[in-house]
Amino acid sequence: MNSIDLEFILVLLIVISILLIIFNKTKINKGNKFVNWLIYQAKSFLPILLIVLFLRSFLAEPFRIPSGSMLPTLLIGDYILVNKYEYGIRLPITKSKLIEVSEPKRGDVVVFRYPGNEKINFIKRVIGIPGDTIRYENKDLYVNNVKYKKIKSNEHKYLNDFLREEIEMFTESNNNKSYNILNDNMTPINDEIFIVPEEKYFVMGDNRDHSSDSRYWGFVPNENLVGKAFLVWMSFNTENYSFKYNRIGNSIK
Repeated sequence: MNSIDLEFILVLLIVISILLIIFNKTKINKGNKFVNWLIYQAKSFLPILLIVLFLRSFLAEPFRIPSGSMLPTLLIGDYILVNKYEYGIRLPITKSKLIEVSEPKRGDVVVFRYPGNEKINFIKRVIGIPGDTIRYENKDLYVNNVKYKKIKSNEHKYLNDFLREEIEMFTESNNNKSYNILNDNMTPINDEIFIVPEEKYFVMGDNRDHSSDSRYWGFVPNENLVGKAFLVWMSFNTENYSFKYNRIGNSIK
């Protein structure tokens, strides 16, 4: 189930609960045990539904990482929290922005509704903001003609989970933020230049050669932003059905 479906269900349950409570005021239901039971449940669960909707819509929302496109930053089986107010407070379901807060910065890890199918949520790293020129050449990244620094690295607690002979891990830096990326020496080089339009963002996965991102399907509109990923709250290894305790509580950089 995607986040929009769940929000719709929460709003629908809240509306039904309120209607049942109003109906109770009419006294028409007197003596109907089933209706009385429904009204009792509505009164009991309405505060909980309101709290859940508020938390998910305006504070934080949990997501699960299903693929390896953000390796080595995020592992398959990580459960993360996303800050819902970082890029503006939006109404549930309609996603209309009520209050401006801030805009995505280069290097932020963001969750957004995939432009090709807005029922699907993607997670990638922001590489370009409106007005930027992005060049990806020989697996090196240039933003506004400034080459990002890349230093080979082998420091990762779960290196054996994803590293193979043909894959190299690097620390990439844009002077303001550093993070790890992967390059696969067996995949072809795809050199291209992109100019980021207004109100849109250029995103890439940290697993550079195994990520479906802006290089292939275009830019992320501002209105598609869900929030900024900030914490791994649980991590589960699906191969041996165990928890990765060392990842619990890690901030997402």
